[in-house]
Amino acid sequence: MASTSMECGDFLEFQDSLQKMRQIDDKIIYLLNTTIPTESFRGQVDPTTKCKDLFHQIQSGHSQREVFIKKCLNTTRDRVQKLKEDKNNNPEDISILKALRKEQTNLRLLESELGVEEIVKNRTTQIYNNKCRGFYKPN
Repeated sequence: MASTSMECGDFLEFQDSLQKMRQIDDKIIYLLNTTIPTESFRGQVDPTTKCKDLFHQIQSGHSQREVFIKKCLNTTRDRVQKLKEDKNNNPEDISILKALRKEQTNLRLLESELGVEEIVKNRTTQIYNNKCRGFYKPN
């Protein structure tokens, strides 16, 4: 994962980073189709091991993204709080007000991204469970 300080300041960079991190979720059906062998190839490939490895990759990706999103949320909340204090100390400064509004918008976008992450996570987990439940059942 790349440095999160710059990506948290620019929402589009943040989304680009998140999109790269979600590649395994975007390609889950393809990965499962290439992971689980057909009946004729079952003797050559161990589907239990493949499903277990894929499960750990998925879990690792989900936890990395959750940490990334929450770190950016906390960073943005801190910036909003500081800008609110600056605005209270200097209510006439328009540039502070503009910066505050921009950060508040970023905060709302980040909060909605947390909801999107939950949907992506649930979808991937459901697809994984449908395909791999016969080979590997995580705790």
